[in-house]
Amino acid sequence: MAERREWTVTGMDCASCTTKVTRALERMPGVSDVKVALMAERLTLDLVDPAQGAMVEDAVRKLGFGIASKGQDVPRKKAFVLPAKAAHADPQPMACSDGCHGTHAKHDHAAPDKHDGHGHTHDDLADRGKPWYGTAKGRLVILTGALLGTAWGIEVLTSDELGYWAFLLACLIGVAPVANRAFEALRMGQPFTIEALMTIAATGALTIGAAEEAALVVFLFAVGEVLEGVATGKAREGIRALANLVPKTALLEIDCQTRTVPADTLMIGQTVLVRPGDRIPADGEIADGTSGIDESPVTGESVPLAKTVGDAVFAGSINTEAALRIRVTREPSDNTIARIVRLVEDAEEARAPTERFIDRFSRWYMPAVVAIAALVIVVPPLAMGADWGTWVYRGLALLLIGCPCALVISVPASIASALSAGARRGLLMKGGAVIEAAAKTTHVAFDKTGTLTQGKPVVTDIVPAAGVTEADLLAVAAGVETGSSHPLAQAILARTGARVLPSRDARAIPGKGVEAMVDGAMAWVASPRHASTLGGIDSIALRRAVQLEDEGKTVVAVFRDRQPLGLIALRDEPRADAAEAVRQLKAMGVKAVMLTGDNARTAAAISSGLGLEHQAEMMPENKLTAIREMGAGVMMVGDGINDAPALKQAGVGVAMGSGTDVALETADAAILRDRVTDAPAMIRLSRATMGNIRQNVTLALGLKAVFLVTSVLGITGLWIAILADTGATVLVTLNALRLLGFDPTKEA
Repeated sequence: MAERREWTVTGMDCASCTTKVTRALERMPGVSDVKVALMAERLTLDLVDPAQGAMVEDAVRKLGFGIASKGQDVPRKKAFVLPAKAAHADPQPMACSDGCHGTHAKHDHAAPDKHDGHGHTHDDLADRGKPWYGTAKGRLVILTGALLGTAWGIEVLTSDELGYWAFLLACLIGVAPVANRAFEALRMGQPFTIEALMTIAATGALTIGAAEEAALVVFLFAVGEVLEGVATGKAREGIRALANLVPKTALLEIDCQTRTVPADTLMIGQTVLVRPGDRIPADGEIADGTSGIDESPVTGESVPLAKTVGDAVFAGSINTEAALRIRVTREPSDNTIARIVRLVEDAEEARAPTERFIDRFSRWYMPAVVAIAALVIVVPPLAMGADWGTWVYRGLALLLIGCPCALVISVPASIASALSAGARRGLLMKGGAVIEAAAKTTHVAFDKTGTLTQGKPVVTDIVPAAGVTEADLLAVAAGVETGSSHPLAQAILARTGARVLPSRDARAIPGKGVEAMVDGAMAWVASPRHASTLGGIDSIALRRAVQLEDEGKTVVAVFRDRQPLGLIALRDEPRADAAEAVRQLKAMGVKAVMLTGDNARTAAAISSGLGLEHQAEMMPENKLTAIREMGAGVMMVGDGINDAPALKQAGVGVAMGSGTDVALETADAAILRDRVTDAPAMIRLSRATMGNIRQNVTLALGLKAVFLVTSVLGITGLWIAILADTGATVLVTLNALRLLGFDPTKEA
């Protein structure tokens, strides 16, 4: 039985690095299903024999990368912490659930925090979080630069002959680690690597007496690797920043006293104290207190939301106003932030079709360029008697252009930036394949309840009978509905406020309404049809009820024994931004339709107000069929279990953040902020990403094509060739990083 193992691998700066690791490990016996995630710096594979783990680590180190098993501490930048005064200030006393009051004075500030451990001693992982000049690659740049400068100085101050030997020494010292990595890759069955091409080019240049240029090429190669590392590191920062949103410690409340504990040790059911200005350490619900919650770090919601007892809160959100006691509802490893980070990291495995095509293309590209370089070196001298030195030099320049780093990184760099930018704004997508599919969206199908609407009814109209006030009407209705958990009852009680008449003997009349003894007399809240049979509604009020129902509202009649009191109309109202979302979709050339299980009259009323088409009275299987009939390019947005089949069938299934776990797990993407306008924002981000990818591919292939021609013609030499190669990689990565600042919520 194979065992799944996971490691952290550092030093990978481009997709070619992940390819080297993958192909090297796939050749090892007993190793299977190798997956290397560039942005997550993660290696996972199956091992038949767990003892082979040491062989895996040795192979990765020989390729020039750092590696450590999952769970080992890795040096990293410290997360932001509150200033000492705020972090240690005594919180205000707060009532505990058992009625006692604690001062919460027992703070264990020496509590261990394993996230900040520095016990890791592997030197190959020590570069994490350091400035470029403190890394191994940075030190190589400084060394080769110093040697190059020294060689130039020797040549100027002494003679060309001494200068040649100085450049030769500088080249050999600089190329030695590169040649070592090339040799190890060759031993593992990978002859076509950038290190191999670099070593051949430097050796060939020395052979034809171009020591100065060989040393310069080695230096520029080292500079290029550092620049690639810096650019890739910035792309990773977006993901790491998400993980750092959750505080490392929490104030755990035990027996009305608090103590500081590591946040990752919290368990479901425990209660934590969160003071004003603190970040919430775990997903949970408020057990005591009312405060404003700033969820912008998690969902991108810019306005703090007022929350009170029973409301759910996210780990990483900021408590802005008053102290709260929060009951933990999710394990630390399963909180919202952890799930987002895991989703973004795992998304690398869901590669876009474009990325898979480029990966296949790159496997042929480098051998093809090497073959062309060999022909350039051999054919002109043999066929036309041309100078060997000239054509060897030009062939070596071609070799340096043969590395497909810029081309291979062009897609994953853009995808990683887009995933990070989306996650910061509450838009979660499960990989590049989802982004590419979302960019091709031509139809968006919305569920109604909980997606286009709030998911709970509110009172929209109050029509009192002659001689009855609105307050009296609501007071009787609330008396009848007191104690009921029905959504309509809850809406009436919420609208009534404090004035509720005393009642007893409440009884539901199935399919008709509710009756109760209110203030000493019988009263009913019932459907207009049932009310008409009991003399609780007159003909004028009945016609008014029909009009309200035509507007998609649910109408109830309130009456006493043959004494009409009036009508109350309720409706699950559209979200405030639903109409704007439909408008934005139309402006983008995307057709919107509403699929609902509700009755046709309600569906028509809601859809007409939003300006989109609708299909009503649909069972889950009907929604599935409707999605299938729309063809390719369909995005389905829903929130309930009954939407799961349609979400799976659609080209892109998007779950509302407040939806069920089933919908979230089934969907390809999620909208955390419950904003309907985030659906067009997701399409906008996907289209911008695909545009960025096209720019990157054009830039990478364009530069390669130009310098292939100029190198063959002798216009550009070795150092220009290596500059073109590393420069293209850096430019492509920097262009991809522009997506980190892209705001998909803004229309172009």
